[in-house]
Amino acid sequence: MALVVYWYDCICFGIVAAAFLGSLWVLWRKEAASRCEDDSVYESLIAAQQDADGFVHATPTAHVGSNQLWTSCWKGVHPGWLVLTRFVSFAALAGFLSWDIVDWDASIFVYYTEWTFALVMVYFGLGTVISAYGCWVCLNTPLPENGARAEFLKSDVEESRTENSVTYKENNVRDKIRLQSQRAGFWGYLMQTIYQTCAGAVILTDIVFWCVIVPFLSNSHLGLNTLMGCMHTLNAVFLILDTLLNSLPFPWFRLAYFVQWSCLYVVFQWVLHACGFTWWPYPFLELNTPWAPLWYFALALVHIPCYGMYALIVKAKNSILPRLFPHAFVRSY
Repeated sequence: MALVVYWYDCICFGIVAAAFLGSLWVLWRKEAASRCEDDSVYESLIAAQQDADGFVHATPTAHVGSNQLWTSCWKGVHPGWLVLTRFVSFAALAGFLSWDIVDWDASIFVYYTEWTFALVMVYFGLGTVISAYGCWVCLNTPLPENGARAEFLKSDVEESRTENSVTYKENNVRDKIRLQSQRAGFWGYLMQTIYQTCAGAVILTDIVFWCVIVPFLSNSHLGLNTLMGCMHTLNAVFLILDTLLNSLPFPWFRLAYFVQWSCLYVVFQWVLHACGFTWWPYPFLELNTPWAPLWYFALALVHIPCYGMYALIVKAKNSILPRLFPHAFVRSY
């Protein structure tokens, strides 16, 4: 057994356990409590079931609308562009990850970077499928029932103030409200969860790589080269590009998923070392030093500013862009 436990390691275990349990409590308070109380069954995994009038009975605090998964925040931009962007991002990331595996084999997944990189790939892959499905639904739904098509593909031209025009506007508003009230299903919430987990994890991996590993902890794998430079740059570039195009919300409480993702990786490292693995991919995860509790506590705290940095990007998007492009931009929330 390669993992020797010292008394101060119990503090590290406690820090990780407290972070994980705390994130579970946050999700229980925010995510689970905000779900609809009805006993209805999903019509599909993309959208939740509606009532007879086409409305979902309740709009939860953590609401993710099914149309937000595949529509752009820019008026007049066809949802197909979001499909194309996500597919190109997925293909590019898959190429770099394949390059990494060919160079270092599958053991490369002992690194948090590869975990996060693969998760970003999953987001873009799932996003491509859901976006394509949304476009298909949009194009095959009759126009009066298709609020998204009316909102994102029509020209919004008002020809007169007649009674017919007023009636059309009222019906159009009702269509939009109906669509926006349609709660995303399992795959939709999974996509939203992965998106917000990736947001924090990408910032964390890139900051640690460029500010800590490259200047101080460079080695044969983590040294600065073309592959590592691209992997620690393009992950953030593609995700931010998607953020500038998508309509997904970004509530703060889903920081909990990011914390759980990191906790899962740390436990994975502990299990590896308990099974005989002797080498730590990141020196600040080592347990055989009295400074370990301080390192673990610092790593737990750094999740907040990393997630906060991405939250600021989303906030700037929804605050600045509407002022610069008042007739072209639609707030995501």
